[in-house]
Amino acid sequence: MFSRIVFALLSSFLVIGTALAQAKPVLTVYTYSSFAGKYGPGKAVKERFEAACNCQLEWVTAEDAGSLLGRLRLEGTNTKADVVLGLDMNLASEAKSLNLFALHDMDLRGLSLPVAWTDDTFVPFDWGYLAFVYDTTMLAQPPKSLKELVENPSGPKIVLQDPRTSAPGLGFLLWMQKVYGDQSGNAWTQLKPRIVTFTKGWSEAYGLFLKGEADMVMSYTTSPAYHVSVEKKDQYKAAAFEEGHYLHVEIAGLTRTTKQPELAKAFLAFCLSDSFQSTMPEGNWMMPVKTPQSGLPQAFQDLIQPQKALLYTPDEVQENRRAFVDRWLNATAR
Repeated sequence: MFSRIVFALLSSFLVIGTALAQAKPVLTVYTYSSFAGKYGPGKAVKERFEAACNCQLEWVTAEDAGSLLGRLRLEGTNTKADVVLGLDMNLASEAKSLNLFALHDMDLRGLSLPVAWTDDTFVPFDWGYLAFVYDTTMLAQPPKSLKELVENPSGPKIVLQDPRTSAPGLGFLLWMQKVYGDQSGNAWTQLKPRIVTFTKGWSEAYGLFLKGEADMVMSYTTSPAYHVSVEKKDQYKAAAFEEGHYLHVEIAGLTRTTKQPELAKAFLAFCLSDSFQSTMPEGNWMMPVKTPQSGLPQAFQDLIQPQKALLYTPDEVQENRRAFVDRWLNATAR
């Protein structure tokens, strides 16, 4: 009889415990797969936020920033996202046009960004400069400018990302447009013979580069820090280009359809906290928008420092993106 009573009590406690666990509010955050994946900062971000919010954070992933935007466009006001983390500045105006995002109402002064930030909808959470990464043991003399890369017919073979689906792919498209303007179509034609492929996302492109399929890959100035810090390899470098480098800023926003508005706002504020920002350098391998109290890791202090940030405004990107993509397609599909 006693054992039955104990069993009944334990069962009751388990039911109560399960109910209490289920009673925690759930915050659904859409992001890209590498952020929430095994090697990204997602696990640490989830643990740190849940420890402070008494809630459950649930990641929902898409392959890349372009895929995130496409998913939001398809879901519309039926989206389950409370927060979207991982779009970038180039997609900001297009994302706003979906009419899915609410104003953040946050004070964004004092950010460690190379440009002023005044957006009332999106909060930046990390940033970096696009750059071509190469292996110094395989390529002794990298090009010193974008024009040298493009116009040298004997130049290195490269792997790029598709600008229709990939954030760095779109960034490089804009970089080409910034440097070449109306002649970008001719520049793409010159470069085409040395383009190994256009991948859907960054991970696939970088993987091909590491397998030796290309001499250089479109990535970030911060990418070599990963090889130094994790693999203890210092042969991977980012090539410094004389014209400057295109700036990449990643952003987060809360949806106006969220069922957890207070939690969503708390998460956006958390994105600017030291607890979150300290995971960016050696978690997402990008520059934090607020320098952590502990400072930057040594590997980040040894990176190339572009002297000029190339950038289109989000409105300019939205207005011209289709024309720029069409010009790229016409030049590379021949």
